[in-house]
Amino acid sequence: MFGVDEFCAIINPGESAILAVSSVAPTPVAVGDGIGVPADDEADLTSDHRLVDGELAARFLNALRRRLQTPTQSAADILNG
Repeated sequence: MFGVDEFCAIINPGESAILAVSSVAPTPVAVGDGIGVPADDEADLTSDHRLVDGELAARFLNALRRRLQTPTQSAADILNG
């Protein structure tokens, strides 16, 4: 909403994790022999490792990525697949 490219959020007391999401921006990338310009964004998950295992946090981010890449797929399919 404020045009932020990326940032790292700080957990407040009483929180176990916080998800920081940047603005979506067109980013040129190589596609075969050409160039494509897909919309790209960044997501950063900061978690308190006393409460959240790092593997669980990584699995959450991967599930979120898959959900955003395939919005018609159900959340249960993504978490189980």
